[in-house]
Amino acid sequence: MLYYLHEVNRTLLNPWVTWSGAAAHALSAPDSWLSRMPGVDRVAAGYELFYRLGKDYEKPTFGITAVHAHGREAAVIEERTLELPFCNLLHFKRYSDDQDALKQLRSDPVVLVVAPLSGHHATLLRDTVRTLLRDHDVYITDWIDARMVPLDKGPFGLDDYIAYVRRFIGHLDAGKLHVMSVCQPTVPVLAAVSLMASAGEPTPLTLTMMGGPIDPRRCPTKVNDLATTKPYSWFETNVVFDVPPNYPGKGRRVYPGFLQHAGFVAMNPSRHFTAHWDFYQDLLRGDLDDAAAHRRFYDEYNAVLDLPAEYYLDTIRVVFQDHLLPLGRWTVDGERVAPEAIKRSALLTIEGELDDISGLGQTQAAHDLCTGIPAAKHAHLEVKGAGHYGIFSGRRWRDVVYPDVRDFIRRFHKA
Repeated sequence: MLYYLHEVNRTLLNPWVTWSGAAAHALSAPDSWLSRMPGVDRVAAGYELFYRLGKDYEKPTFGITAVHAHGREAAVIEERTLELPFCNLLHFKRYSDDQDALKQLRSDPVVLVVAPLSGHHATLLRDTVRTLLRDHDVYITDWIDARMVPLDKGPFGLDDYIAYVRRFIGHLDAGKLHVMSVCQPTVPVLAAVSLMASAGEPTPLTLTMMGGPIDPRRCPTKVNDLATTKPYSWFETNVVFDVPPNYPGKGRRVYPGFLQHAGFVAMNPSRHFTAHWDFYQDLLRGDLDDAAAHRRFYDEYNAVLDLPAEYYLDTIRVVFQDHLLPLGRWTVDGERVAPEAIKRSALLTIEGELDDISGLGQTQAAHDLCTGIPAAKHAHLEVKGAGHYGIFSGRRWRDVVYPDVRDFIRRFHKA
């Protein structure tokens, strides 16, 4: 019922939100005589703030059309190489007219970035992808909003997620592949590779795991506390709802994106209030650069997707409540998830010193589980002063984290 009420409220507000956006544009356009009226700047700023607080945020685009690689500019074309009901595998293919440059591009390591399915779209990793493209051939998992997946496509649980990861790794040839998982997917990626190793299948050359809950018992955060202080039945009853009939996935049980967004904001409400107030002040001062930066950030941050209920509830139980992976009790399709079976893949874990989503030690725990990997193939990086997003986006990612990731991949690329 809550999802239906949300849709009714959104529909009722939409005319006012749309009108506010149009009014803000009309009152602030440089070539409009209205913009020269006394006091109109405050009115225009107020209208735009209301518009941005109330508007629907569509899935952003990656928008990566070129990259500087091997000392030259290379064009980038985004293409789908594999389409599944709940996820598309995207390839950022680099091109150059220079034959020597093209040869270098083709010899670069292939990297699969497994993006999180935890509320935001894969475009949250835009900076991750753009930076990797300097020295790598990059693919990424682009998860589909569950409300857009028709009910006849069936359910999607954590076991299905693992099966998708295995299929993507196999599609890209595990023997030549490097896999990077960011946040939530560290757990299913480790499970997928463990199952592949147990089955005697080739595993990726390297595994880079960043800020994920391999063992959430270590240095628990507010995210971990919520999952452990509420019973499983509470999540079934209070945060899972049916998709309304105005979407292709009508009737599908989901954890709605708008609830996830409310949870994100609730973690740091004062920070978001201050950001919106500063945006209003920037508009009054005519500080267009800072206002544009605010729009870019919240265009991404406010664009959320629905999660399949089966997958969400499985994650709550398996990862955060029962801790089946670190306890060695997790089975998938009757097979035990045994990280100790991994022997060929090198393992790099990365954590942010100030991460308030996956606390220190939660990702590093992967090393204690992967006892079959030789000591020389283990590496860990703790990024001083970095929060959760800083380890895969922004200046610290580009200047501190990425050089280590690049060197780690190169070290084992010919293994």
